[in-house]
Amino acid sequence: MNVRRATITAVGHYTPEKVLSNADLEKMVDTNDEWIRTRTGISERRILEKGATSDLAAKAVEKLLERRGIDATEIDLIIVATVTPDMFFPATACIVQDKIGATKAWGFDISAACSGFLFALSTGARFIEAGTHAKVVVVGADKMSAIVDYTDRNTCVLFGDAAAAVLLEPSDDPAFGLIDQKLYTDGSGGPYLHMKAGGSLHPPTHETIDKRMHFIYQDGKSVFKAAVVGMADVAVEIMERNNLKSEDVAWLVPHQANLRIIDATAQRMGIDPSQVMINISRFGNTTAATIPLCLSEWWENGKLKKGQNVVLAAFGAGYTWGATYIKWSLPNPMEKA
Repeated sequence: MNVRRATITAVGHYTPEKVLSNADLEKMVDTNDEWIRTRTGISERRILEKGATSDLAAKAVEKLLERRGIDATEIDLIIVATVTPDMFFPATACIVQDKIGATKAWGFDISAACSGFLFALSTGARFIEAGTHAKVVVVGADKMSAIVDYTDRNTCVLFGDAAAAVLLEPSDDPAFGLIDQKLYTDGSGGPYLHMKAGGSLHPPTHETIDKRMHFIYQDGKSVFKAAVVGMADVAVEIMERNNLKSEDVAWLVPHQANLRIIDATAQRMGIDPSQVMINISRFGNTTAATIPLCLSEWWENGKLKKGQNVVLAAFGAGYTWGATYIKWSLPNPMEKA
């Protein structure tokens, strides 16, 4: 049976210029640099001062197109994973499509919080595998500063703004590309991580604004316990399903929520810390953007190489979590195709 497999043929990312450091947060809430770093691993994060999620996403896609050497009119489909859409409708994917001039593409958004990129990546791959699409852009983008309560010391230290994107195309060799994925949802975790107001359950009112219901709420201890188990377990599951031993995995690309969760996942997989992509100290938790941001940075720096086994793992609100196994096919800038 011939397998038409989706593979990543280009990557791109964008982070805003403004840096919000731990020292800056010390002036805003009752916190300090040591407390933040020891509990999260974060030293600074980027903030988009003007603009919306679509602006972040468009810049990331434009970088991707430049690297691939193609025009936006060649894109068939745009999928944007985000929990901070420009507005409820139209979809942010529609706004991005217009901003970049992808006149022949259609698109839609996926809301799966910090697991959003993995859910969108799996969805995009199906269109390639079906043979109906040849170039699918998958974007993880969030302007988390738009929904962060900067009076809440427990959540405001965690999040930043960023976008990153990948281009999916059919693989020339079925041994390369997106090999396997396992995704989960458990809606009973909703009460522990959510934004209560703004939807049909609690439409915007003076009361919802006064009660600060339009900001992120997180029960940190409950989410941490679930994330440590969920992300580690699914990463190991994807390894076992594909007969991968720890020495076979070149890179773990974890969602950048908390350094302790990342460390626990790596230990459970039996891989060395040097095999883990980590940039949380510089960007914080950019939600749907964290995993593709790592991929784009590591590729750009020549560390992500053709033929390497790469495991992506995430955990987010919903609860949602999952893992993806990729046989990397894109030569880095220091390699020849």
